[in-house]
Amino acid sequence: MIRFTAACCVLGTLASANAAAPSPEDRYIAARDAAIAKVTKLYNDKKNDEAQKAEAAARADLFAKIKPIVAESGRSGYGPAQLNLEAFSSGDMGFGLLDGLRFDSLVGPDGDKVHPPGADGKFVDPGRHIVITTQPLFERWLRTHKDWWGKNKQNVPQQIEAALKDENFYTQAISTDAAIVNFNTLPITKPAAATAAHAMLAARTQDAVPTEADEVFVAALANGKLYIAYGSIRPKVVVPACLAIKADYDKKAEKAAADLEANRITRKAYDKLGDIRQQGDDAYKKCFVARAPQQPSFAEATRQAQALLTLAMGQ
Repeated sequence: MIRFTAACCVLGTLASANAAAPSPEDRYIAARDAAIAKVTKLYNDKKNDEAQKAEAAARADLFAKIKPIVAESGRSGYGPAQLNLEAFSSGDMGFGLLDGLRFDSLVGPDGDKVHPPGADGKFVDPGRHIVITTQPLFERWLRTHKDWWGKNKQNVPQQIEAALKDENFYTQAISTDAAIVNFNTLPITKPAAATAAHAMLAARTQDAVPTEADEVFVAALANGKLYIAYGSIRPKVVVPACLAIKADYDKKAEKAAADLEANRITRKAYDKLGDIRQQGDDAYKKCFVARAPQQPSFAEATRQAQALLTLAMGQ
């Protein structure tokens, strides 16, 4: 009886230890958070050289940890897998990207071979990218980005399907120095293995609404993984009639500003006009959403988005 009780205690201890053992994803997240804390402190302490070395070490360590978790091989026409994270200091641009693997195309938007700036100053950026992660890592990321830009600003929706349709998700999840503007949903066919899929016609901006849509973003959740693909499209989608609407509002804004400066209208009258340029941007985007599907380039953008998703999913 004593031996049996002792054996039970040993088995119970082993079971508790196994239950408490962190998962590979838990270990990855713990290592990532520790790296962020270390690098952020080094930069705050003005130890820039040490911080950069710590970033390089963290990137190598986290890549080694996440690669077997995501467990995805390369894609034809794309370079080797990289860690999707870009920055490890909370104050840096590119901080907080989606945890996962990223594959960059080997050619630029116009078919030129990708390479960094050379002696001639030429630089060719990858035209397309694929990011893959697991559903649990994606769900963790969503929770941490609930109030990423502050509670009083529009953030990423917490529901998976809603997030995949939201421009803020892509702005926060991928490497970008500009906001992504969603111009329209692209009517792709949902892959048979996917539980959710979405594609959108888009562009990026630092300020005003872009005058053309030159990128597609597509994502699908399938077999416990999230697949995201994005990149440049040719031809770009342009709607001349909508550009005319925007130009008309811009002229009105310029006239109102000139009238105010020349005292032809009062400040009160000027303020009543509201933000005319914003009104123009809103009217332009509304027009673009309505009329873009009538453009031949819209159908071609849809075809390219579908092909991009098929490639991203390894099909």
